[in-house]
Amino acid sequence: MVITAKQEALIMDSWNEMKDDAPTFALKFFLRLFEIIPSATERFSFLRDSNLSLEKNRKLKAHAIYGGLRNATQLRRTGKVDVGANTSVEHLASVHFNAGIADVHFEVRRN
Repeated sequence: MVITAKQEALIMDSWNEMKDDAPTFALKFFLRLFEIIPSATERFSFLRDSNLSLEKNRKLKAHAIYGGLRNATQLRRTGKVDVGANTSVEHLASVHFNAGIADVHFEVRRN
């Protein structure tokens, strides 16, 4: 996978906007995702049997923070987006692959 210079610049710009409150933005990302695609919650085993609201679900908060911040830490440390071998992005991709997440799950269609 190749990330273009333009895509990397967009990621860096986004990071600079959110880095001071990354945990809040990470949770907001998932809340917005579930608002747009409610069925996406089915992909998260820890949400299936929970009767807590998404906003109060500790496991979702932990997932958002760990997943988002792990990659953000790489971005902060290196100052660039690295999708090569042995990176947090590669790890995240393998976790998603093993969970059965496919490209189609990342397509958002709005009516």
